[in-house]
Amino acid sequence: MKRLLTALTVTLGLTLPAAADPSFWRYEWPRTNFDNTTVENWAQILSGGPSKDGIPAIDDPQFMAQGEDTTLAPRESVITVALDGQPARAYPLRYLMWHEIVNDRIGDTPVAVTYCPLCNSAIVFDRRVAEGELTFGVSGKLRHSDMVMYDRETESWWQQALGTAIVGDLTGRELTQLPVWMESWSAFRTAHPDGLVMAEPDFPRAYGQNPYRSYDSSHRPFLYSGENPPHGIAPLMRVVRVGDAAWTFDRLRDEGAVTENGVTISWEDEQASALDTAAIGQGRAVGAIRVRDGQGRDVAHDVMFAFAFHAFWPDGRWMVN
Repeated sequence: MKRLLTALTVTLGLTLPAAADPSFWRYEWPRTNFDNTTVENWAQILSGGPSKDGIPAIDDPQFMAQGEDTTLAPRESVITVALDGQPARAYPLRYLMWHEIVNDRIGDTPVAVTYCPLCNSAIVFDRRVAEGELTFGVSGKLRHSDMVMYDRETESWWQQALGTAIVGDLTGRELTQLPVWMESWSAFRTAHPDGLVMAEPDFPRAYGQNPYRSYDSSHRPFLYSGENPPHGIAPLMRVVRVGDAAWTFDRLRDEGAVTENGVTISWEDEQASALDTAAIGQGRAVGAIRVRDGQGRDVAHDVMFAFAFHAFWPDGRWMVN
């Protein structure tokens, strides 16, 4: 773990975590209402290294027909967003790895495509709340190793894994999670011949390279001091979360498909881990899943590491054999 911490510090320009106290943050966050919060212990929030917007969100993503892309490897991971009446869109993790948030609009729906590499959590939200439409940036803060987002309208802080505001004027508001999934680039191209793929952003980044090399083979998560998951489940085991229930990838790989708790989870294809080898598209095969209800409709879910599920759903249900 010490080697990983050193590597991330060098690669991403991180600094060691500073003391957690709003009095240290008010200069950088003068508009954030720290008196309104659900965070019981400020020590849970750490600096991941970059300052506010040090990891720049993408606000004007460009797209091309999927057949025009010549850079993505066949097993490379993409987040697939297929909304009714709109061409499916693929958001490659090679870009989300370096930007973590893409503010986009698909038809009439404003969306935030989010990815936290440290939790492997890829979630897409509708950006609308009762107060209006929001746009999101990366705060540079982590809680239980998960990205803390912020909205630019009120500078409230949002927990990415939960889609819930945890600090600021909008504390307690919840974003609507959309039914999307991660799959290989090859699987996307086969399923969506008329689909679109996000083009490479105009930033000086090593797109296609993994700055978290061998992270998902580590014994402990980065900047996480909480409990390990129960049932002997490894902290960095991938799990499928649907609501407050989680299924391990080991079980799904062994059984192929599971129908429980009102959903069917099927093993779909062998996408590469984006958090394994230096080249994102060359990582070991970790598989991909789809979650559907009894009518065959896609269900909102998350594929996250087990430690993150345990941290944010301490009373969650582990769907073990």
